[in-house]
Amino acid sequence: MNNTFFCARENGKLHRPRTILTGFGFMASSIAWAIYDPYITKILEKLLNASATITQWSAELNEMFPVLAKFAESQGENVVTEAGGITLVPLFIGIIMTFDNIFGVIFQPTFGKLSDRCHSKLGKRRPFIVFGAPASAFLFAVIPWVALSGSLPLTMLFIILFVFSMSLWRAPVVALMPALTPPALRSEGNAIINLMGGIGSAIGMVAGTIVGAIYTAFTGVKITTANEQVAFPYVFLTGAIVMVIGMLVILFFVKEPSSKLEAIAEQNKAADAAAKAKAEKEAKKAAKAAQKAQKLSKSERKSLVFMLGGLFFLFCGTNAITTFFALFAAEVLGKTTSEATIMTTLFAVCSAAAAIPAGYMGKKIGRKKTILIGLVVFMAVFALYVLTQSMALIWVALVLGGFANMLITVNTLPLVLEIGGIDKVGTFTGYYYTATFSAQIASPIIYGVVRMLSGTYLSLFVYSPIMFVLSILCILFVKHGEALPEAVVKAAAEED
Repeated sequence: MNNTFFCARENGKLHRPRTILTGFGFMASSIAWAIYDPYITKILEKLLNASATITQWSAELNEMFPVLAKFAESQGENVVTEAGGITLVPLFIGIIMTFDNIFGVIFQPTFGKLSDRCHSKLGKRRPFIVFGAPASAFLFAVIPWVALSGSLPLTMLFIILFVFSMSLWRAPVVALMPALTPPALRSEGNAIINLMGGIGSAIGMVAGTIVGAIYTAFTGVKITTANEQVAFPYVFLTGAIVMVIGMLVILFFVKEPSSKLEAIAEQNKAADAAAKAKAEKEAKKAAKAAQKAQKLSKSERKSLVFMLGGLFFLFCGTNAITTFFALFAAEVLGKTTSEATIMTTLFAVCSAAAAIPAGYMGKKIGRKKTILIGLVVFMAVFALYVLTQSMALIWVALVLGGFANMLITVNTLPLVLEIGGIDKVGTFTGYYYTATFSAQIASPIIYGVVRMLSGTYLSLFVYSPIMFVLSILCILFVKHGEALPEAVVKAAAEED
């Protein structure tokens, strides 16, 4: 057994079964968001439309700023009221749906750092997962029941508590695999983690269909758009159960190595008071020296800043695609929502199929090169579609774009973590999500303005390539983040 890295074998290869077990935490997180995004919007739409306060504010806003109706329509939103003007419901839904990203930016770096400094019998990361996942599962399961009561304030309270509880363990659960995997194997390990996340998302996507079929079979009541919310509690309960299962797998089957400070404490138990005091003093000196040595050099800080900038622009481009593609498909391609879903499913399937090859490429030719290849492919196929506007090319763009997406996704996090080092995995995971969540907050607003000025959703395939070009320019300045050769890592482990 490799006592240093749980996800590595003695021969230096990745321990795939253990990496899969480690991925149950990310799977638990992924299913929550796969259910949260589509179902919470429907819950909020019903509650906000029934709110007398929102109705009054909408009327007052229409009187003060009639030009806002034109802006809303330019974003493809069906916001026009029967009396004319706009309703604030979509605006409030959009604001509330950014809470998870805002909380991520604020709290995830903090809890990432706390996990770096945590010393417990469960290790550094698992305490946050073991506490955070059950708390999130409980709050998640309660949200639809509270919503059925018709109370908007109470529903909002539980939504806020849920997104906060998710931020408690998101950075630690993402940092778990890198902390248990040698640097040279992290891209390969991250591919498996992304596959586990994909499985969680898939379960979340089909949960509503399965629950609806079971509900109809047992009650004889067919689920329609008019009564669909009666089945929501069981969909959320499915997600909550998977979250708890993921936590239990992490608790009982994943092992984190004890920290160095805990090892020193164990060694000093049998020592007398004088020897123990001396050892603690030396340990503090060593810790201070190690902390000083762990500070990033000027070149490393530069690489980190440019990499985070590259991530920001990258996620601005991809977030616009995922958010507005259905509206683009309806306006430009003349596709229905179900047809647009099939197209985005093709993108997701191609991404999943590329996960393992993406990890292999990152290991063989380098993470930076693999990321740049993905960005260039993404940019090229999207730009080519804009120039030709060929229906055949949109399918090519989705296939190659899905593959390119995973080349980027699998290798960006390991590159950022490599800059920080093994002792700062949680901290740098927090930095990673600060950059990506900031983009997911900003991009819908930025592209909303672009769409308003351009007058067409075809601009989506211009906006995203521009963001990818900016991302490429940033990443070209990144000079750190590649894994050390396996032989060097193995030699260092043998010396220890």
